[in-house]
Amino acid sequence: MKDTWLQFWNDRYQDPDYAYGKLPNVFLREQLAQLAFSKVLFGAEGEGRNAVYAAQSGWEVTAFDISEAGRQKALQLAASKAVDIDYKVGRLPNLQFENASFDLIVLIYAHFPPNIRSTYHQLLDQYLRVGGHIIFEGFGKNHLEYRTKNPTVGGPGSLDMLFSVEELETAFPNYEPSILREEVIMLDEGSKHVGQGSVVRFVGRKTST
Repeated sequence: MKDTWLQFWNDRYQDPDYAYGKLPNVFLREQLAQLAFSKVLFGAEGEGRNAVYAAQSGWEVTAFDISEAGRQKALQLAASKAVDIDYKVGRLPNLQFENASFDLIVLIYAHFPPNIRSTYHQLLDQYLRVGGHIIFEGFGKNHLEYRTKNPTVGGPGSLDMLFSVEELETAFPNYEPSILREEVIMLDEGSKHVGQGSVVRFVGRKTST
C-alpha cells in the first residue's frame, strides 16, 4: 500500500467536518438490529460513525484504520456519545487480532486496494468465529456511471476498486448469505456520499473455517 493512500485519508479526515457524517450507515443500522450484540470488529472505520453507533447499541467495539486523523475524530465522537471503542491504527496484518475472537465483522465502504484486498479478507475471516456474521456494503462495479454523472456520490474511480457479487462469493465461500446483491440506492452520508449509486450488500453467517 502506497504512502499516498495513507496521505489521502489523513488529508480527508483533517477537516473538522465529518466527511461521511456522524450518523450510522442505514444498511448497517437495519442489520445490527437483527443480531444479538457481542464483540464486533469494524474495518477501515475512518471517523467512527458506525463503530460509535454500535457501541451505543450495546456492542463491544473494536475498529481499525490506517489513518490516525480518522481515529482521533472517532474517539471524539465516541466521547461525545459517552461510549468507548477500541480503535487501532495500522495495517491489518500488523495488528495481531486473535483468531475466532469476534462475533461480527463489519465492512462499510472498506475499499481496500486490490493488491491487499484478498489478504485482508482472509485475515478478517480468520478473526470471525464460526457461527458469526459479516455485514458488508461497498460500491459495486456498476457504480462508475453514477459517479460520472454525479461526483458528489463519491466512491472509487477505478473499476478494480469496486465490488461484484461474484467477487464476494469467492472471497467468502464459507458463508451462508442471507443477503447478497447489487442494488441502486440513494446515499445521504455527510458531504462525500450524496446521491444515487450502485452498491453491493452482503450479510452472511460463517459456517466453517
